[in-house]
Amino acid sequence: MKTALLGAGSRYWLLDARVPTALLAHPEGPSEADGLSRVDIRIEDGRIAAVVPTGHGGEDGIDLRGGQVWPGFVDAHTHLDKGHIWPRSRNADGTFAGAINAVMADRTKAWSPEDVAARADFSLRCAYAHGTVAIRTHLDTYMPHGAGTWRVFRKLREDWAGRINLQMSSICPLDRFKGDDGAALADMVAESGGVLGMVTRHSGGIHDDLPEGFQEELDHFFSLAEARNLDLDLHVDESGESGARALREIALTALKRGFKGRIQAGHCCSLSIQPEDFAKETIARVAEAGIDIVVLPMCNMYLQDRVPNRTPRWRGVTLVHEMRAAGIRVSVASDNTRDPFYAYGDLDMAEVFREATRILHLDHPFGDWHGAAAASPAEAMQVERQHGRIRVGATADLVLFSARFMTELLSRPQSDRVVLRAGKVLEATAPDWRELDAIVGL
Repeated sequence: MKTALLGAGSRYWLLDARVPTALLAHPEGPSEADGLSRVDIRIEDGRIAAVVPTGHGGEDGIDLRGGQVWPGFVDAHTHLDKGHIWPRSRNADGTFAGAINAVMADRTKAWSPEDVAARADFSLRCAYAHGTVAIRTHLDTYMPHGAGTWRVFRKLREDWAGRINLQMSSICPLDRFKGDDGAALADMVAESGGVLGMVTRHSGGIHDDLPEGFQEELDHFFSLAEARNLDLDLHVDESGESGARALREIALTALKRGFKGRIQAGHCCSLSIQPEDFAKETIARVAEAGIDIVVLPMCNMYLQDRVPNRTPRWRGVTLVHEMRAAGIRVSVASDNTRDPFYAYGDLDMAEVFREATRILHLDHPFGDWHGAAAASPAEAMQVERQHGRIRVGATADLVLFSARFMTELLSRPQSDRVVLRAGKVLEATAPDWRELDAIVGL
C-alpha cells in the first residue's frame, strides 16, 4: 500500500476503505458491524474531493482491500513540558503524591528553556509520526518560572504550524489565582492566545475534600476568564477520595454565572465512587452546563488506587457511559508521557484508543465511540472545521491501516500504518530515545 501511494501522484482514489461512521462528516448508507462504513475516497491536490459508497469511485486507484481509514488524530489533554523526564526523575512509589513531589523537584532543578524545548519538540515529533494533527498541552504555570515555559511554547506553536495545531492551557492549583499574581497569570494566557486552566486543589494538597474558601476562589477564577474571554480547561477530582466533589460545583458555578466560554474538565475520577444519586445529579448539571469531559484512562489506571503490596480495586476512571447517555461530549487523550505521572506512553492516539476501549469497555457495541479520539476532541478544542472527521474539502490528513475490523485494529500496535499529510505519504518516524540522553542525564 505504501509503495502504491508513493507513486500515486496528486490525484487518486482510495478504494474499498472502511471508515468509522462516526468519523464521516456525511455518512451514507448503513454501517457494517462495529460502526464502520465502506467508502471510496478521492484525493485531489492534497484535499478530499469526494467520499462515495464503495464501488462508486473510479476504477483505477489504490485498493485498500477493506482496510480502515481514519482522519488525523486529535489529542486534547497532554503535558508536553513534563514529557520524558522519567530517566532523571522517577516516581519512587507510583502514587499521585509521589508524582507531584518528583515533578516539583525536577522543575526546580532542570527546567531551563532549552530543556523544555528539546523534550517538547521530541514529543511533538512522536505525535506527528503517529498521525496526530492537533494537540492541547497543559503547561505548569508557577510564576515566575511559567513565563519562560510559555515563551518556549509560543515559539513551538509557530514552528509547528501547518504540521500540528498546538494549543496551550495553564495548569496550577486554584489558590495560585488569588491576588495580583492570578491576574498576571491570566493576562499572560490571554496574550498568548491560550486557555485558562487550573487544578481543583490547593498548593501542596491532593484531590480530596474541597479546600476552605473553594467557592470564593472558583468564582474569582471564572471572573478572570470572563474578563478576558477565555475558555477553561480544568483538572478535576483526580483521586479516589469521596470528598473530591469539585465537578458538580464547577457545573453549578458555570450555570449560575451564565458562563459563555467553553469548559473542558479532565479526569473526574472520584465520580465513579460517589453515591449513585450524587453521581446522577452531577452528570445532569455537567450536561446542562455544556461541559466537555476528557478522560485519560492509561494515566489514571496507573496512578489511582495504587497502594504498596495491594492489588488495585478499581480502574481510576470516570463514568463515561453515563455521561455519554446524558449527552455529554467525551474524549480520550494521552495525558502524561514518560514522566512521574505516567512512566509510559508515546503520544500515540491509536494506542490511547486501543487501551481506552479495553479499560472503559467502549465496545460491544462500539457505536460512535471512535469519535472520542478525533471528532469529539476536535469539537472540544474548536478545530472541527479543520480536523476530526473525513469531509469533502478538508485537507487529506489521514491515517491508513491494513486492519479491516475493530478486532484487527485493536489487537496490534498498528506499526505498519501509513500517515498521509495533504494526500502525501509522511515519511517521518518516531525519534530515537537516545536523542534525549544528554537532556535527561543518561
